[in-house]
Amino acid sequence: MARIAYALLGPTASGKSALALKMADKLPVEIVSLDSALVYRGMDIGTAKPGAELRAQVPHHLIDIIDPDESYSAGRWRQDAIATVEGIFSRKKVPLLVGGTMLYYRALIAGLDSLPQADARVRAEIDTLAAERGWPAVHAELAKVDPVAAQRIKPNDPQRIQRALEVWKLTGKPLSELQGVARPELSFEVKGIALLPERTLLHQRIERRFDGMLRLGLVDEVKHLRRKYRLDAAMPSMRAVGYRQVWQFLEGEIDEATMRAHAVTATRQLAKRQLTWLRSFPDLVRLDPGGAQDAAVALHLLLDEGRELAG
Repeated sequence: MARIAYALLGPTASGKSALALKMADKLPVEIVSLDSALVYRGMDIGTAKPGAELRAQVPHHLIDIIDPDESYSAGRWRQDAIATVEGIFSRKKVPLLVGGTMLYYRALIAGLDSLPQADARVRAEIDTLAAERGWPAVHAELAKVDPVAAQRIKPNDPQRIQRALEVWKLTGKPLSELQGVARPELSFEVKGIALLPERTLLHQRIERRFDGMLRLGLVDEVKHLRRKYRLDAAMPSMRAVGYRQVWQFLEGEIDEATMRAHAVTATRQLAKRQLTWLRSFPDLVRLDPGGAQDAAVALHLLLDEGRELAG
């Protein structure tokens, strides 16, 4: 019988985690986080991290594995995820990957690009250039050396602009040329379902969820992290949506109302990018706009296939 790992994908606030837990009520599931922010210890509220009690009921993996002042790459996640899935198979359980970090999913199913590791010095140079001239100007510089990457990266996406320009500075080759080189075969099959909620409904969920995070103490969480770790605004952990805006608020760069507005807007932009990724992946079962029905259909599909595997 084929070994199958299931993936439940969707934009932020689309209901992935709740749906995964419903599946766990019916099948012997172990959940593998496919979320780049959940790897960080202490970043609980702003990542909507499942609590310890829930994780004791249903095994969750690749959560709380590094401190927020450490780095963690897509390559390392791929290695950890494959090893974790193999361990779940050995326990005769059903692996269910859940999350919205589409770069991780792409790395899993398509292999890793031949890209260099991040270089703090080069990133600092790019950040300095951005501070002096703005990210649109840095984007224009990228367009000169890698027009293909610049065309698909928006001028207001600093993280991807920085990475593309960093790769060129380190290798002398365009990011677009290096991507998609290695495509090693997996020893198991991955079947994915994508939740594609209606935009207005998703925007409402995003706003309500961030307000809930603020009520739960997101600002105090970031204050605690700043005291406990040697953090700065350029670290990947503090560039996560929500944390970045709270950091700016704590630095006095923006007021509380602006922080909330910017965080909601940034989360909506993230969701839009996630949806674009999802529509580009081959072989996903796509559940297009349909409100709550999408979740029911996804659960039905996952349970039917999962029962075949578990049986």
